[in-house]
Amino acid sequence: MARHGGRGWYGRVVAAAVGVTALAAATSVWTAQAGQPGGTAAGTGSAARPAAPKAAPVSADIAHASDGGAHAVNITIDDGPDPVWTPQVLQVLREYGVKATFCMIGPQAQAHPELVRQVVAAGHRLCDHTVSHDTTMDKKPEAYQSQQILDAERQITKASGGVRPMYYRAPGGAFTPYSRHLAARHGMRPLGWNVDSKDFERPGTEAIVTTVKSELANGPTLLFHDAGGDRSQTVAALRALLPWLKQQGYSFGFPVR
Repeated sequence: MARHGGRGWYGRVVAAAVGVTALAAATSVWTAQAGQPGGTAAGTGSAARPAAPKAAPVSADIAHASDGGAHAVNITIDDGPDPVWTPQVLQVLREYGVKATFCMIGPQAQAHPELVRQVVAAGHRLCDHTVSHDTTMDKKPEAYQSQQILDAERQITKASGGVRPMYYRAPGGAFTPYSRHLAARHGMRPLGWNVDSKDFERPGTEAIVTTVKSELANGPTLLFHDAGGDRSQTVAALRALLPWLKQQGYSFGFPVR
């Protein structure tokens, strides 16, 4: 998502992240990928079972294109899951038969595993959006970047019941060469965006719709939010945009891997 200042909501997730590294050492990590064959879980407390293999590496280039082709768009939803707004976003997507990519904050996923599993069960994909949504990550040491990315990956994977995130989106686009290659080695394609709906600023439903329509020529990956405050405007905007996009002949895909 775009960089934003004064986002106190994210300060509350930092406390939830304390001790994540220690907890993650005991977490059972699975190899299943959304829409891909899964693997066998490494059992906790069972020395006889081998550790789960790492996900296959992917490109470290930031993805913007759609796997649906030249006339497809990618719906991406950031910062959840949220117990109020994520179910409403899921309902709108279900009504119009659209699949999306949900970029989740690790502690939010840990706090609401039932929502993470609903996202997966509906055929959507998961994306790692770090532990504390620090938009200055690109100014921080590599050890900090690693903790933010890998701890969130473990939290999301555990909450999902074993489905790994397929993408990594840096908060505010704060990618570094190190973070991109780290994510790619863990099977998470760095994920950008082409159209920022500006829904986080809550400018009004009509303004969100107008922004998306006017910037659609910039590329296929659209950015919305399902957390961080009142997202009723986002829900209403999606309800207006999804059928409009279909009327314009667009299909819906996932970001390229």
